[in-house]
Amino acid sequence: MSAIRLMFTPQVRPVALAAALLLSGCALGPTGEAPATPRPAQYAVEATPAALGPQEARQTFVLGQRSVPQWWRAYGSPDLSAWVEEALRSNHSLAEADRNLASARLQLRAQIDESLWPTIDAVGQAQRQRALGLPNIGPTTNLYNVFAGQIRASYTFDLFGVERFANSALAAQVDAQSYQFDAARRAVAANVVISAINAASLRAQVADTERLVALADADVQELQRRLALGAVSNDEVLSARASAQSLRASLPALKAQWQGARHALAVLMGRTPDAAPPDLDIASLKLPEQVPMTVPSELLKQRPDILAADAALKVAAAEQALATAEMFPSLSISASFGQSGFSWAKATSGAGAVWGLGASLTQPLFHGGALRAKRDAAKEAYLAAEAHYRQTVLNAFQNVADSLVALTQDADALQASAAARTASEQGWRNAQRRAQLGAYPASAARAGERQYLNARLGEIRATASRMNDTATLYQAMGVGYETPAHAAQAPIPAGGDSPPVR
Repeated sequence: MSAIRLMFTPQVRPVALAAALLLSGCALGPTGEAPATPRPAQYAVEATPAALGPQEARQTFVLGQRSVPQWWRAYGSPDLSAWVEEALRSNHSLAEADRNLASARLQLRAQIDESLWPTIDAVGQAQRQRALGLPNIGPTTNLYNVFAGQIRASYTFDLFGVERFANSALAAQVDAQSYQFDAARRAVAANVVISAINAASLRAQVADTERLVALADADVQELQRRLALGAVSNDEVLSARASAQSLRASLPALKAQWQGARHALAVLMGRTPDAAPPDLDIASLKLPEQVPMTVPSELLKQRPDILAADAALKVAAAEQALATAEMFPSLSISASFGQSGFSWAKATSGAGAVWGLGASLTQPLFHGGALRAKRDAAKEAYLAAEAHYRQTVLNAFQNVADSLVALTQDADALQASAAARTASEQGWRNAQRRAQLGAYPASAARAGERQYLNARLGEIRATASRMNDTATLYQAMGVGYETPAHAAQAPIPAGGDSPPVR
């Protein structure tokens, strides 16, 4: 932009400055482009291993691959896949968000149409009025009718982009809302998977705990018989009875968690709690063997929360430009044509033709500093949106890193608990065979079974945690983001987004 020195009087300086800005193409606000953010080589403090777990429960990470949207199919359960798809169709919170998004798109369409075209209205008027007459001239009051019919049109020229920036801000808000809707869909899918896994896990835990209670009751009964024979003391019986009651006391809370998981699953699917689907068998669920791993630089393009923060940044940029544009002149024209008269006959005759044509140019001069304060507030809001974007990116990296660490620890825990369950099962089977041969007492077989059941409870919990954390990682990765069907599609008037800053 070439430097031109002109002398302006105080009266014409605002208009001249506005014209200079218009002709030079200087921007009224920032571009709204996402600021530079860190690009870590890896997500967590420690590098993610290429594979986790033993061969029979191995999970590999494919770096640089984007996962398919329907990631829940990797669990190998047709029932689970059907439940997720039912939830995506029938969840009422998603339906509400979908309708709100559709409403926002229509509001954007209405605002754009209103700013692009002139407004034309037909006005009909019929009035009977009473007016005071002039003193000492004629009657003291006058009664008369007024009939009028007009076509009125008006149009405001968008000299400095007030309407354009307002449209850009609203379009970016619709984009942010569409990303939030997509994030809600992904959250519902993940919650259905996690709720189904938790329900299956808790059902298995309840069954094993009930068996533990039955074994403890059998121990109490045997000790009572031995007490009657004088073979054991009463303290041993009381201790066994206390252990059995402690186990029994843990069942109600476990059952409440189980039923709560089933109820949550039903509501996610748009059903009433009593219509919850039957539990899955956790042993029938397949641990996803290959988990796609998006590189950090690509994560920014597919996480809906990051995309929503980017859209919010564009909203703030457009609003800053809008606040600046409101400080410059606005030009409006209006026209009207119609018929008017004091009687219906005169109003419809050629003598009743009326018309008007006008134009107005408004330049804000003094608003008590409100316009400048509004522009400064918009600048601060833009800086806040930048900070929010940066923090959202860091939170996303942390979310993925935590999920990877949890999966690593889950694999170790599952491997150890599986080994404990295998060893305890072998010991129990040996004790059971010896008890059948009379070499071991029945209590020894029950003790071996108790050890096995406790080890299996640990394995069940570790299996559920690993499957749940895998679902969390899928969600954290953004799951191969694709533009939602309801994303803003309405066109923006000529000029598009804010021009670049100079």
